[in-house]
Amino acid sequence: MPHVTVSWSEREQLSLSAEAGLDAIDARRWLDEQFVALDCEPLRASGKVLVADKLLALAATGGPEQFADAAWAAQYARAAVAASGRESVRVDVATGKVSY
Repeated sequence: MPHVTVSWSEREQLSLSAEAGLDAIDARRWLDEQFVALDCEPLRASGKVLVADKLLALAATGGPEQFADAAWAAQYARAAVAASGRESVRVDVATGKVSY
């Protein structure tokens, strides 16, 4: 089963199973909507926002508190897997890295 791990620190991590149900277009749309809703800032000076940037920004801005909403966290995991096209996604907020 596809899997997403979000880490804010060594002690604060969350593992999520990502159920199927989103295609890449819907996943990107959801990420875009959440990026705006949470008032995230683009990470690049150019303003270009990649899928990995959105995943990082949502995890950083929302923090563990946002992920406490189980429905939102499950949708984040589905969107991360569908938008990236990968079975496993790791979002490390502390280092600013997304790995697959």
